[in-house]
Amino acid sequence: MTMTDVSGLSQLGQNVEAPKTPEEAVLERVPNSNQGTDYVVRFTAPEFTSLCPMTGQPDFAHIVIDYIPDGFLVESKSLKLFLHSFRNHGAFHEDCSVYIGKRIVDLLAPKWLRIGAYWYPRGGIPIDVFWQTGAVPAGVWLPDQGVPTYRGRG
Repeated sequence: MTMTDVSGLSQLGQNVEAPKTPEEAVLERVPNSNQGTDYVVRFTAPEFTSLCPMTGQPDFAHIVIDYIPDGFLVESKSLKLFLHSFRNHGAFHEDCSVYIGKRIVDLLAPKWLRIGAYWYPRGGIPIDVFWQTGAVPAGVWLPDQGVPTYRGRG
C-alpha cells in the first residue's frame, strides 16, 4: 500500500480558523494512489446549515457528495471547513448545492461527480437539489444515496 503525499497541505494537522465565507474557504487535494481504478468516494454531511438570503433564518440540509476520482482526492478536513463556511452564508438552496459541486469539480477534475442536497422544509416545502457532471461511467457500483424524501409526520 502506498502512502498518500500530504506535503502540500496547509490545514491538515494544523489549528485552522473556520473560513468566514465559502469563497474564502480553501479546498485542498491529495494525489489519488489508486489512479486507474474506478471507485466511488462518498461524503455525507447530515447537518449542513446555511442562511436564508431573505430572512437570515437558518436552513438545514442533508448533503451527499459522490465522486469518481481521477488524479486527486479532496482532503476531508478542508471539505469540512468549506462546508462549515456556509453556516453564516446567505444563499438559496439551489445556489449552495450547485456551488459546492462545482467547487469540488474545479479542484479535482474527477471522472464524475454528483451532489444530492436534501433540504428541510422552508415555508412548508422541502427543496431537494441534484446536480451531476454527466452519466455514471459504466461498471461502477453506485449505491443509492439513501436519503428518503421528506415526509413530515406522515
